[in-house]
Amino acid sequence: MSESNSENERRLSHVTDGPGGPEARMVDVGAKPVTERSAVARARVRFPAGLLDEVLAGGGPKGPVTEVARAAGILAAKRTGELIPMCHPLGLDHVEITFEPVAGGDTLEVRCRAACRGKTGIEMEALVGASIASLTVYDMTKALDPAISIEAVELLEKRGGKSGTWTRS
Repeated sequence: MSESNSENERRLSHVTDGPGGPEARMVDVGAKPVTERSAVARARVRFPAGLLDEVLAGGGPKGPVTEVARAAGILAAKRTGELIPMCHPLGLDHVEITFEPVAGGDTLEVRCRAACRGKTGIEMEALVGASIASLTVYDMTKALDPAISIEAVELLEKRGGKSGTWTRS
């Protein structure tokens, strides 16, 4: 499945027509079958010139940056149903946070892969995991330079459920 959907397929699943206009709702997934589901999301943390190498070599002013950020991302993914109002709580089978410097720059790519067997997608868990891991990298390194930025939080891939596989082009 490609990045774009036809106009007929596009609709807001968490909004319904109420008597006074649009109303937010949690989607009823009771009748949906349990399937294997996974998603990968990423965020990029951009550092001022030369700072990323220093952070990766020395750990940062608050300790081992990537290890603390990894734990924060995993914990956040597990709590997505508590953080995002219309998300269903999911029993996660796996959450993995990885860090990779982007070649030729001062950018750290943070990826979160999440998987479960469930009735609804796991994209939000992957996005929350990548986001919070990136925010933790920022928190752990902001004393070095507040100009650090978080960019391009995005879903890269999702698998499972009625819509099958989707991959960012």
